[in-house]
Parts: sequence; C-alpha cells; structure tokens
Amino acid sequence: MLTMEYLADLVAAHPGAAAVRVREFSVGGRLLAFNERPAIMGVVNLSADSWYRESVCLAVDQAVQRGRVLHAQGADLVDVGAESSLAHAARVGAAGQTSRLLPVIRGLTAAGVPVSVETYEPAVTRACLEAGAAVLNLTAGAAGETDELFRLVAAHDAAVILCHVQGAHVRAVGDFVFTSDPTAMLREYFARQIERATALGVTKIVIDPGLGFYYRNLQDSAVRVRHQMTTFLNTFRLRDLGFPVCHALPHAFEYFGEEVRSAEAFFAVLAALGRTDLFRTHEVPRVRSVLATLRAFVPPAPVKSP
Repeated sequence: MLTMEYLADLVAAHPGAAAVRVREFSVGGRLLAFNERPAIMGVVNLSADSWYRESVCLAVDQAVQRGRVLHAQGADLVDVGAESSLAHAARVGAAGQTSRLLPVIRGLTAAGVPVSVETYEPAVTRACLEAGAAVLNLTAGAAGETDELFRLVAAHDAAVILCHVQGAHVRAVGDFVFTSDPTAMLREYFARQIERATALGVTKIVIDPGLGFYYRNLQDSAVRVRHQMTTFLNTFRLRDLGFPVCHALPHAFEYFGEEVRSAEAFFAVLAALGRTDLFRTHEVPRVRSVLATLRAFVPPAPVKSP
C-alpha cells in the first residue's frame, strides 16, 4: 500500500532534488514551460495492432481529425506512430511507416498542431522531420542505433525524447534487467545518452523511462505495476540531469478491468507527484482535468509559534 510515510521518506532521502529546474524550449512554435506547468502529449496510432482502440486511426483524414481534437482538448503536441510496440504486432518497414506517417504529419502541422513521431528508423526520421515533425520520440537504445538519429534531430532543430530501451530498439527487447535501485540505473543510462546527443548538436531533450514497453518478464501485473509506480514517484530524481521527464501513462487492465480508460488518470496522479514534465496519454481530457485539479491545491501557510 502506498503511504504518506513512503513519500516522506523518499523526499527526505533526496533533499533538494524535488526543487530542481529543468531546461525549457519551444516545440513547433509552442513554448513548453515545464517548470511552470507540465505538458501533455496526445496519441494517434496508425497501426491496427495498437490495443488502445480509441487511439487507432487507419485513414489519414481520421488521424488528422483525432490529432486536431486532442490538441483542442489540451494536448500541447500529438505523438504519431505507425508501428505498435506490442510483442505480437506486425513489423512495419521504413517505407510502410513513411507512407502512413507523412500525410498525417503534413495535415497536422498545416493545422498548427505540433507533432512528435515515434520511430527508431533513420529513414523514417529524416522524412518525418522534413515533413514538419518537431519531435522524434526515439525508441532505440543502443549507441550504434542513435548517432545518425541525433544528427538528424540537430540538423532540423527538433527535440528528441530519449526512451530507456534495454535493447537495440523497442521491438528487440527481451527480459527487463532489474537492479537494486532502478532509478539510479536510469540516471546512468540517460546521462550517457544526453552526453552523446548534446555532443552531436541536440539541445532539446526529454527523457522517458519507457514504462509502456513490453518486456517478457514484466507481464505479471503486480511486478509491472509496482515497477511503474515506483518509477513515477522517483521521477524527481531524474530531473536533476537538467532535462524534463516524459512518462507514457500505463493501463493496468488486470486491476481496472472494464474501467481501463480510467487507469491513465490514476497513474497521472502518481506521475505528477513525482514531478513529471510531459504526460503521454490516450486520454487527454481526463489527464488534463487531473493536472488542473492538482494545480488548484495551495498548501496552507505554516502556523507560527506564539
């Protein structure tokens, strides 16, 4: 059971980390002032294999319309992907991804919606950035897989979301390797990735612990959800790397059942308590309402001793 004592001990063990300020920057002409207000990234899936049915759009007009609606509902940017990260999903080559993504990206950017593209393919990245995408949601992890992508991001003055991936890319993962302190392991991973990205000219960086990826040994719901909750609450420890943190909000359908569409709103509370900067969600209105309600709370002034 999550308790107030756990939260108090967590903050006490890392004094000062919760007050760290991170880098802010513009995406698609929109300033993301992370230190003042967290941002929201809506999701449009162009793959029929994506399990969150409400986000799946198989026609260009449908995808552009969903992206425009998400933007109107409060999404600061919209993430578009053409290949599901599910283990059983069909692989989609670079040509297939590009043909699906480009008309959607062009339609959304023409409508003034900042676009993030989720891929690990260099050819797809190049084409999407040239078409107007402002963010690369990078689902590759190995150093040899990322250098070319970092150069492309820098050349287009785009932003990159560095996802934690234990493998060459998200479709090549196996078992998740746990350590005694997963957050410390994440810090080491992101420190290396940030160093490499900045050396290659990237200035706009977001880090993402990759909680939505499908590792074989994270199929047990209790193990997976404990890992997700712990990572959310420790987010502030990653912010001291100097860059904002993104979380893809999970679903825990084993616990939520028929109420699975409420899961992302629940996890948004934990992510917000941990100082998440960018919320990737399929449920923009729900998460936006949660964040607005949390911001409405003003701690009472301490009572002075007589």
